[in-house]
Formats: sequence, C-alpha cells, structure tokens
Amino acid sequence: MKTTVLSILMILSLTYVGLLPKAEAVSPPPDGGYPGGNTAEGQDALLSLTTGTYNTATGYLSLKSNTTGSFNTAIGAGALLFNTADQNTATGAAALLSNTRGSFNTADGEAALFFNTTGARNTAVGASALQSNTTGNFNTANGASALFSNTTGTDNTAVGRVALNRNTTGTDNTALGVDALFSNTTANSNTAIGRAALSSNTTGTNNTGVGRVALDRNTTGTDNTPSVWMRSLAIPLPTATRPLEELRSLATPLAPTTRALEEPRSPVTPLAPRTRP
Repeated sequence: MKTTVLSILMILSLTYVGLLPKAEAVSPPPDGGYPGGNTAEGQDALLSLTTGTYNTATGYLSLKSNTTGSFNTAIGAGALLFNTADQNTATGAAALLSNTRGSFNTADGEAALFFNTTGARNTAVGASALQSNTTGNFNTANGASALFSNTTGTDNTAVGRVALNRNTTGTDNTALGVDALFSNTTANSNTAIGRAALSSNTTGTNNTGVGRVALDRNTTGTDNTPSVWMRSLAIPLPTATRPLEELRSLATPLAPTTRALEEPRSPVTPLAPRTRP
C-alpha cells in the first residue's frame, strides 16, 4: 500500500514539474566558463591550465602559466602570471606576478608581492606592498610600499605607508604608523607604534618605541623601551635595582613662573642725596 501511494505521489510531482513553464537562460549566455569550475576572461588568461580547478582569471595574461594549481583568483593584467601553486589571491596589475610555488598569499594592489616566488602565507595590501619579497613567509604589509624591500624576512607586520620599507631579512618586527621602522634592514624583534617611531633604526634589536618619533634617532642600539611621560620628565628608565616609585621621586617639580598677585612688594628705600665736599 505504501509503495503504491509513493508511486502515485512521484507521478503527480513529475507531472506538475513538466507542466511548469520552461525557464529562459540568460541571453547572451556568459562566456569564460571552463570545466572544473574555472573561469577565464582576457587574452591568454589561464592559457596553460590542465587539471587545476576552481580558478578565476580576469585580465591579460592572468594565471597564464597555471597548470595544476587550484583555488586561485587573479584579477588584473599579469596577476599571478607564473603561478603553479594553490590558493593565492591577486588583485591588481602585476600582483603576485612572479609567484611560482608560494601558496596562501593575498596581494591587493598594483605590483603587490611582485617578486614573490615561493613565499607563503603573506598578505600585502597597497601598491608595491611587499614588492621585493621572494621567499619570506607570514608577513603582513598594509600600506603603499610597506615592507617594500623585504626579501626573506618572516613574521613581520607593517601597517602604514612605507612602514618597514627597507627591511630585507629582519624578522618578528612590528611597525604601526607612517615611516615606522622605515630604515630597519636586518634587525629583529622591534616594535614601533606611531609616526616615524624607530624610523632610523637599522640593525638594533629588541627595541620598543611607542609614540610619534619615539626612538627616531636610534640606529643600532638594542633593548630600548622609552616611555613618553618619562622622557618629558627626564626620568631614567626603571631597572631591577631602581624601582619605578624611586625614579618618580627623582623628578624635580617645576618652579613657579609667577608670584601670587596678593604677595606684598617690599618697600623701596630712597637714596640719600649726595653733597659735594
């Protein structure tokens, strides 16, 4: 009985579907669709594809060399041109152009991550951000020319125009602010927060500068951690043998600049007249 009822319901359903008006396809039909969930639009886009799946290439020569790489997105002329790896996203002309085997990279901006070849898990947002990176991993650059010179340095974070601009092989640096850690080249483990903070540092390590132009004259010094309020009061930094409370007592209070209006003036004694002999 149950089988008969089920059969009747199936027949009625199919009959109902058959009576529905036929859906019209979009006209003209979309082009650029290829097997394996791939989409290509533009001259020579995805030209070399063989078994790669779910790739999107829009723009002249975008993803041209990709053969087996999957889940890549390239938007812009030359974006991901030499890529053969997986899961890269490039938006902008020549973004990630040189990438071959690096994976999980994101480049948003003209020439962002341009020279990256095998570096992985890098994020570059802004024109020429991380442009020189080749094999460095786990870097984040947000701002025009941020981490511009980085080649093999890893685990760096630069937020702001030209932040960590000259860093090449330095690692574990954090720069937040325009020009922050601008001159840093090979030094490691520095933190600069504020415009031009630690901007002159080249090889000094383990420094922390917080505030506009904090430690901006430091070049090779290490293990510096200034405080804005301490610098303004000319108080030395605390140490294990000189606790903070002791240092605060060293601050000399400012002398009053004016006297109270109600303070009486001392009387002026007139000079006695001088007589000639």
